Amino acid sequence: MSKSCCVTRCTSELMDEDEPFFSNLDLFLFSLIAGLLVYWIIFRKKAEPIPEPQTTRETSFIGKMKKTGKNIVVFYGSQTGTAEEFANRLAKDAHRYGMKGMAADPEEYDMSELSRLTEVENSIAIFCMATYGEGDPTDNAQDFYDWLQEGDADFSGVKYTVFALGNKTYEHYNSMGKYVDKRLAELGARRIFDLGMGDDDGNRFVMSGVNFMVYLLSFIVCSHRPFDSKNPFLAAVTVNRKLNKAGDRHLMHLELDITGSKIRYESGDHVAVYPINDSVIVNRIGDLLGVDLDTVISLNNLDEESNKKHPFPCPSTYRTALTHYLDITNPPRTNVLYELAQYATEPKDQENMRKMASSSPEGKALYQSWVLDSCRNILAILEDFPSLRPPIDHLCELLPRLQARYYSIASSSKVHANSIHICAVVVEYETKTGRVNKGVATNWLKNKMPTDNGHKATVPMYIRKSQFRLPFKSTNPVIMVGPGTGIAPFMGFVQERGWLKEQGKDVGDTVLYYGCRYKKEDFLYQEELEEFEKTGVLTALNVAFSRDQAEKVYVQHLLKKNKEAVWRLVHSDNAHIYICGDARNMARDVQNAFYEIAEELGGLSRSQAVDYVKKLMTKGRYSQDVWS
Repeated sequence: MSKSCCVTRCTSELMDEDEPFFSNLDLFLFSLIAGLLVYWIIFRKKAEPIPEPQTTRETSFIGKMKKTGKNIVVFYGSQTGTAEEFANRLAKDAHRYGMKGMAADPEEYDMSELSRLTEVENSIAIFCMATYGEGDPTDNAQDFYDWLQEGDADFSGVKYTVFALGNKTYEHYNSMGKYVDKRLAELGARRIFDLGMGDDDGNRFVMSGVNFMVYLLSFIVCSHRPFDSKNPFLAAVTVNRKLNKAGDRHLMHLELDITGSKIRYESGDHVAVYPINDSVIVNRIGDLLGVDLDTVISLNNLDEESNKKHPFPCPSTYRTALTHYLDITNPPRTNVLYELAQYATEPKDQENMRKMASSSPEGKALYQSWVLDSCRNILAILEDFPSLRPPIDHLCELLPRLQARYYSIASSSKVHANSIHICAVVVEYETKTGRVNKGVATNWLKNKMPTDNGHKATVPMYIRKSQFRLPFKSTNPVIMVGPGTGIAPFMGFVQERGWLKEQGKDVGDTVLYYGCRYKKEDFLYQEELEEFEKTGVLTALNVAFSRDQAEKVYVQHLLKKNKEAVWRLVHSDNAHIYICGDARNMARDVQNAFYEIAEELGGLSRSQAVDYVKKLMTKGRYSQDVWS
């Protein structure tokens, strides 16, 4: 106790003697505590779990597509941002068509994974590739470009398409897009849509890009349908009526029911139908060759490099092959004549056949006059060369496949979602040999009545996409020129413009130039067209009746008669021009009419007028759906 008091006392005495407030001991203890505190804080933090480093950037676009449920990847090669912007828009708009897309920078992903794209169901790779400098790839696409050049990847099964971005004023216009499109095909990828060519000269890129996007996405939707050229849909015929009121021709309107097929089409598309050969011709060939047409056969391809084991589905019969699979109505090519010549037992027949198959001037002239000008099919050749009796197996091997026939769809899916309309003229004519030749498809369709002994008549069909499209903006005027059955796609166009009006949309002038022989005979769809004009859907209905007066009047004459209105619509109002029908005469004459209008009212020379119309074509404002 005394020691304790002593200590206290001594401390009190020291403090009373004006000593420092903190003694050396205090300072030591304070420093020690502070040090321990700092040490504890520092080492406590170090003892805490160290956060794991962030995961590395994902370079697998396949993995990302699988995780996010995407089935479309849009790669872009972009220098200024235009291609990137377009790729993002394309990927975003895919959802409107029931698909999921993602935009991707090829610099950020392992592009060797492209061969694995088939792992993603219904997948498609789209490449929006800009060209930089003197035909070079953009910076972000350089590695991809190098890899494509050096690599030997196998892209079998990979579906793709390319949209190139460039400027026509430059020498290497869209060279990067062209290269990617070509190289992917070389490596085995399957091009599902033609190369899109974007031109940024004069602000045309926006329109070409939008058109490409709409066409592509519409096409992709249709490419996922279960019905195509290898698996056509059997559409029931619901309407088959004669359109012309008189005359010796038969012009018909058919309606095919596609309810439940999930087939989608747009105005301007084509419907492909698979016809059947006339049984009279098939039986006659069998009789001449002395064969039992119902014999079951299986023809095997001897060419080991061919990807087709059989020339048509086998086993089959000769009758089935000649009826459904082989083209027996078109004039045979020279190579067929050359092969068949060996079976002619008469030397003169053999000599003539070989001459027609040769490349000599005399041979070409003989083939032109005797086969083509006289419209001789294989049956006519067998009949006119009595000594020619080839083995039917070899004949079946040589004859080309019977192809689908394409017709412009005469309806709009906006109005007729479950129906496809066809407008066609039945082909039947007498040849120079006195034979009557009949069009395979039109004569077959003519007999397709809605009901046949209580059964629905059906037509195997599928859709072929087209770029014969109404303007993206409904406010753009349209000038449609389609005489005869060339009216077909314009029925769809007019129906759609009427539907747009009903939806409250602003619709530009809709002008039709139509031609036929006689008003009281073959004015196709007269009642419908006059009603469209009455309701204002058709701004102007101009009809040329070529034979109702002494002097022939055609659609090109009416165009020139209305030249001021035509020139205003085209030159000032950004109208789109559409031509449908005969390519050999009508389309050429109509184009000349536009040249003349541009010369007279535009003050252009002939060459300038030609260039003017060519520019309209380049811009997608002068479109043709023609045939010869």
